[in-house]
Amino acid sequence: MCRKKAKKKMNQPVRCPYCGSIAHIRPAAEIYHDAQRTDELYVCSKYPICKSYVSIYPGSKTPMGPLANGDLRNLRIRAHRKFDRIWQTGIMSRQDAYRWMADFFCLPLREAHIGMFSEYRCEELIKKCDSILALNEKAAS
Repeated sequence: MCRKKAKKKMNQPVRCPYCGSIAHIRPAAEIYHDAQRTDELYVCSKYPICKSYVSIYPGSKTPMGPLANGDLRNLRIRAHRKFDRIWQTGIMSRQDAYRWMADFFCLPLREAHIGMFSEYRCEELIKKCDSILALNEKAAS
């Protein structure tokens, strides 16, 4: 039964959550206007009118999360930078930080990836990270 579900999911097209169009795999070099890029993206078929896209795991056709527009991509970048400061400054190990994030959102660890987060989750993560970073700055002083 699990194999049927996995197979069915693999055959479903990737759709844009903003306009409902099917996304197609395109070279990242086309989107970023950077000939050095060799990776690929799922890009909304209505691009550039709908500017949503997402990276693909190397060597696969699996998207790294749902397609995101510019606002959500920027929010995910901000959230990742805040989150990374928690483990990079030694407040927690990287593994503990991911476990903490999963627990904070009541997610299984395998789903605790900022690239899969909505605007709401990114905003909540940024607030929580700011709070933890501020507490640790006060403790260090």
